[in-house]
Amino acid sequence: MTESDNVPTISHLPEGCVTDILSITSPRDACRAASISKAFNSAADSDSVWEKFLPPDYRELIARAVSPVVFESKKQLYHLLSESYVLLDNGYLGLKLDRETGRKCYMLGARNLSITWGHDATYWKWGHVPESRFAEVGILRLVWWLDINGKIASGMLSEKTTYVAYLIFRITSNSWGLSAPGKAIVSLGGEINETSNVYLQQPLTGRRPRPRTQAHARAPRKEGWMEIKLGEFYCHDGEEGEVEMVFWEHDCRKSKGGLIVEGIELRPK
Repeated sequence: MTESDNVPTISHLPEGCVTDILSITSPRDACRAASISKAFNSAADSDSVWEKFLPPDYRELIARAVSPVVFESKKQLYHLLSESYVLLDNGYLGLKLDRETGRKCYMLGARNLSITWGHDATYWKWGHVPESRFAEVGILRLVWWLDINGKIASGMLSEKTTYVAYLIFRITSNSWGLSAPGKAIVSLGGEINETSNVYLQQPLTGRRPRPRTQAHARAPRKEGWMEIKLGEFYCHDGEEGEVEMVFWEHDCRKSKGGLIVEGIELRPK
């Protein structure tokens, strides 16, 4: 059968009905639907559809942006927020939307972390590197042990979502002492996820037994930063509390230097 047979097709649905349908799909589905018909194309671009894909608190969030977030439509705003991090709260916190789902991603800049000895210029200094989205990163001069801690209110995250936390960093060409095994801890609401044998840098020589739990740094990021997984957690519906993410390495037999910390990133799994 064809439209010439006067048989109703999906293209004959009222635009309001099409809008309601698209609102319960996904951003990807809405974009694909635009090619089906003129009615779908109009509905797929409507503010009422893309409002559903944006986080419920998006107005409050973009009001905290360091620079004004300028947009002409909710679809444009969605794509703007999913392309790159928008800096909030004096530039210490980054917000981004997962392109596929619209769930919130966050990057806690190094200045938003608690770094032991971080305020003592003998051990750490603060400076800018062109590849970082933040004005300052933490640059390790010399310490005997590492303790890097980040916290974020669970209410800021997307509900009913499993998140993975990553430490984002670089290692300079003249680094030393960063190949000792550390520990990563992620906790929320009394649930603690702990990983042993977390390595910023793999030992160059010698053989060691393979531990049962371990995590290694990897460099999948275009900006040249590396990341290690600190752990994951589930953010329940309406859960209140604080997510704490920790990397520490307390092997004091050797000093450490040459580490650049950009921050801790939380991404939906």
